[in-house]
Amino acid sequence: MALKVKLTKSFSGSSEDMLATIKGLGLKKFGDERLLKDTPAVRGMVFKVKHLVSLETVSQEAPAPKRRKPRKIVARDRALERLAAQAKA
Repeated sequence: MALKVKLTKSFSGSSEDMLATIKGLGLKKFGDERLLKDTPAVRGMVFKVKHLVSLETVSQEAPAPKRRKPRKIVARDRALERLAAQAKA
């Protein structure tokens, strides 16, 4: 089970708490939609901004969040690849 959350109204003029909640839900702009795990924490966040979002329960499983490397590590890896390519040439 998962929750499909969609930002249906503009969040301009909302308080800092509501903006942080919208950001925490992963919604960035009007019309954005996310599939989230059905947990009490997520339901509480949705309840806090219920006048701005629409909520739908779906039978799909929410995708696991992908872990990304920090920018500093990605830049280091690219620099090492460039050095290795230059050494071959």
